[in-house]
Amino acid sequence: MKFRPCIDLHSGKVKQIVGSTLTTTKDEAATTNFETNRPAGDFAKMYQRDALTGGHVIMLPSKDGQPDANKEAARQVLQAYPQGMQIGGGIRDTNAQEWMDAGASHIIVTSYVFKNGQINMENLKKLVDIVGKEHLVLDLSCRRKPNSTTTTTDDYYVCTDQWQKFTNVKVNAETLQMLATYCDEFLVHGVDVEGKQCGILEDLVALLGEHSPIPVTYAGGARSMEDMEMVERVGNGKVDLTIGSALDCFGGDLKYEDVVAWHKSRNS
Repeated sequence: MKFRPCIDLHSGKVKQIVGSTLTTTKDEAATTNFETNRPAGDFAKMYQRDALTGGHVIMLPSKDGQPDANKEAARQVLQAYPQGMQIGGGIRDTNAQEWMDAGASHIIVTSYVFKNGQINMENLKKLVDIVGKEHLVLDLSCRRKPNSTTTTTDDYYVCTDQWQKFTNVKVNAETLQMLATYCDEFLVHGVDVEGKQCGILEDLVALLGEHSPIPVTYAGGARSMEDMEMVERVGNGKVDLTIGSALDCFGGDLKYEDVVAWHKSRNS
């Protein structure tokens, strides 16, 4: 199991936002846990110094769409740590190669592939043709449907459009097996706990650990070293973990240095 670092950009600044509160119409409605004027590239250099790979930088949308400030900050990240970070946020066929050329190791895609509530296979195949399966990460961030009354692990559905809309794509063994033939990794946010430091979704981690045939990173709710160990245990060592708001470098109480030390102890 690995610790996967992250950098979230909003209006060109490094922030930690509760993703489920983010919309494209009201920036002020978003719950912001952390914000800094520190250059985004500084965080990338820190991750490079600590030999952390497979992290991601996400360009979060604002009411003005994807501002140039976000793009510039993202380019700083990729220049600071070439081939060390994946990039997501508004990625599609027309700009995928641009971000690869800028230094991304992978592109991360959600809404361009999951459109109108279903998988758009034509768009997915376009991206594979452009950047190659080995450079594509599919974001399967998901939540339970409100009318779900069962407690099985088959109730999670991929969400799009700032996690406000459900698709008909269920996160289960069949979906993971099929999509794995088109991408290199999965990124999965547990939407209902993301940014809330309230603990991980154990059943989702267990599902990913049991059924994902390719590397998968879980994000959402992690707040302690105990949560890291739980992800390692419940995910059978196959699920990597992203931690955001809980880290002291993002205003939280969990020491970044302790997390890096734990990571190195598992991946020496």
